[in-house]
Amino acid sequence: MSAIDLRLLPSSTSVDADGHMSIGGVEVKDMASHFGTPLYIYDENHVRARCREAVAAFGADSVIYATKAFLCKAMAKLAHEEGVLLDVATGGEFHVALSAGVPGNRCVMHGNNKSVDELRMAITNEVRHIVVDSFDELQRLEDLHVEGSAAPRIQLRITPGVHVNTHDYVSTGQDDSKFGFNLNNGDAHRAIEQARASAAVDLVGIHCHIGSNVLAIENFEDASKVMVDLFASTGLQELTLGGGLGVAYTERDNAPTMQQWADVLKRAATSLPSTARIYVEPGRSIVAAAGITVYEVGTVKKIDGIRTYVAVDGGMSDNMRPALYESEYEVFDPERATADRKERARIVGKHCESGDILVFDAPVPPNIAAGDLLVTPVTGAYGYSMANNYNKVTRPAVVFVANGEARVVVRRETLDDLTRLDV
Repeated sequence: MSAIDLRLLPSSTSVDADGHMSIGGVEVKDMASHFGTPLYIYDENHVRARCREAVAAFGADSVIYATKAFLCKAMAKLAHEEGVLLDVATGGEFHVALSAGVPGNRCVMHGNNKSVDELRMAITNEVRHIVVDSFDELQRLEDLHVEGSAAPRIQLRITPGVHVNTHDYVSTGQDDSKFGFNLNNGDAHRAIEQARASAAVDLVGIHCHIGSNVLAIENFEDASKVMVDLFASTGLQELTLGGGLGVAYTERDNAPTMQQWADVLKRAATSLPSTARIYVEPGRSIVAAAGITVYEVGTVKKIDGIRTYVAVDGGMSDNMRPALYESEYEVFDPERATADRKERARIVGKHCESGDILVFDAPVPPNIAAGDLLVTPVTGAYGYSMANNYNKVTRPAVVFVANGEARVVVRRETLDDLTRLDV
């Protein structure tokens, strides 16, 4: 196998004549030495460029960043600065956005089981709209309504009955889904009627989301046609066509571009009046390729006739996706970024689980040894977001790098942090 494909790496990546890799003008080895490993590194200008690309493709105030992909105060502030709205799915995500100085009216509240407190928080902070997911939620909004007060703007999440080519655990638009009002059994139409008849809500639109990491562009076209037909029959003002645009995780993957996605959605919506407001909710496609994770090798174990195990100082606590979805990644040595990866190994973590696997069968450079660095690219989405303390492992730091400077935006957890909630 040849050297790592640079298209999988952040846009500011460079490799010098000796094969040493830098991001944002700073060597990866130097950041690992200074900030420690495991380490999440984000190319800040890459993230900004993706936000701008999305705004250019869809229009101002039409792009809502799905914060579940990656959120901290610095990320919330960056997205807001780039003119992107924020999709928050819990009170916790909303709190982070507000703490970063993002106004409530620049946020959209999501979630399939919002609590009364979360709904109250959304109403009090005047979110742009609440995406209502169930009849129970409509009732909660009725119970919260105070006569004479302004009703919150809502969209209804519709399940359009579209199956997509992605992992079952991240498919959300099929009939058998925990999300939204089912279109094919009539729930969607009943919800629209109920919301329209209520003084507790201001129904402004409908919403769908068909799944995550969707690489087949025709899946978006199918769902959009269904939603546009429904939207046209309602006379409402706003239509959200969700997110889910996939990214390339390995050299074999081919992902649609932001513009290709926009072209498909715009074609589907050509019959709508010019006054209709169309929203999209990209998350992974904004941050995934902007981030890498850097590890240090601790153990190399060769089992003759079977395989070689390379154990690093992280694992399923900093990247749950391989364990959850059997997701595939590439791996390489940032100090030998131009080296052919002629050998093969299973890259594993330090946790007490045989399923603690980062890369199942990885092409790697020869003679990997303890103390070497290894990088998995395209970990900017759902790496830190899903990070955990299994085996009481502390979560890594997050670093933003740009223009020759690297800064910590989320500090590394300490051992004392592991007991701070104990009573």
